[in-house]
Amino acid sequence: MLSRRSLLASAAFAATGQSKAPVVNAAEHAWAAPGTRFPMTAATAVCPTNLPRHEYSAEYLLSEMRTYSVDHVVISHVCYYGRDNSYASHCVKTYPGKFAAIGLLVGHRLHDPADKENPSRLKRLMEEDGLVGLRLSPLYNRDVVWLNDPVCYPLWKMAETLGAAFNIFLAPHQVRQVGDMAARFPGVNIVIDHIAMIDIAAPDSAGFGPLLDLARYPNVYIRTSLHNPSKTRQMPYRDVWPFLERLYDRYGPKRLIWANFYEYVIMKDIIPFFKPEDKEWILGRTAHRLYRFRT
Repeated sequence: MLSRRSLLASAAFAATGQSKAPVVNAAEHAWAAPGTRFPMTAATAVCPTNLPRHEYSAEYLLSEMRTYSVDHVVISHVCYYGRDNSYASHCVKTYPGKFAAIGLLVGHRLHDPADKENPSRLKRLMEEDGLVGLRLSPLYNRDVVWLNDPVCYPLWKMAETLGAAFNIFLAPHQVRQVGDMAARFPGVNIVIDHIAMIDIAAPDSAGFGPLLDLARYPNVYIRTSLHNPSKTRQMPYRDVWPFLERLYDRYGPKRLIWANFYEYVIMKDIIPFFKPEDKEWILGRTAHRLYRFRT
């Protein structure tokens, strides 16, 4: 028997013709204040030279979510903690349903890609610590090819078994490595961070063309972060719009996601070429499906 609240909700759905789509900020870093039980050290950090003296905590993210009317945030585990993913796990477990998180395990100043324990580490990270995948950053190893090296196949196979998402932070010349792994492991959802750090002043052959070509793999998605490719660095980053429109045309709205609170208004209200019916996917439905927020 339906409750009064359920009946009201059903009436609202019938009146609007649709339920409210979730709004998801698909990447924010998070860290606790220095001196707390989640310490940051230069010895273990991926980025040891710029450790912060302020916090950007889960509680701060929650306040920003209220300000922007954002329902969920994906925490991209910050480089300050290195391979210690305990704060990301803390956020997910302390505020169930609000956050999902991807961790750091493999790559620059982390575990060696050839380490045979990496698959079991990923399994523990997801099954015990509550994370939903990893961020892999070949960007920091521009002259060393490891992303699609066979030594990584067991890690990717485990990711496929677990239904993990892999965010990839890479340079334009590394884009083709992703295609190899996307074809080999179609069960891994791959999200290209920061539009692959493309140089919008360079010819397509220098990176953007291969990024468009990755659309042939249905398990590849694009996360925007318009400020990174922008040359003007002026919001709303209009110089990146022609590239965003080409990604939108090639990948479609169900394979685009956004990140960073300040970008929400740009994606929701300012970009002129998004169709209204597509915005629900771009603003949240796709990320909500990819990152599986747990309650």
